Amino acid sequence: MLFAPDPGGEPLFDGSDKVVHYVLFALLAGTMRWRFGPSRRLLWLVFGYAVVSEVIQGVALSGRSGDAFDVFADVAGAAFGWLATERILRRRLSRAS
Repeated sequence: MLFAPDPGGEPLFDGSDKVVHYVLFALLAGTMRWRFGPSRRLLWLVFGYAVVSEVIQGVALSGRSGDAFDVFADVAGAAFGWLATERILRRRLSRAS
């Protein structure tokens, strides 16, 4: 989805692409946190991926453009997904003990 030459279709509403970015990166960071643990290096890798993906879209894909606001949505979503997953895991651990 992030690297499709042309995402096609009409947006549902203004800014809907930012919601998609937010949700995708929340899921990515949350699953990384869930699977690999609390290493903040992983979160920084997700942040870096957000930046690199926009650069690739802006430079290497015709019909696409890089957008700083997409990076902001990606990073915000990743931070939310990471923190939400951390909270869920803490609750599970406290219930288990």
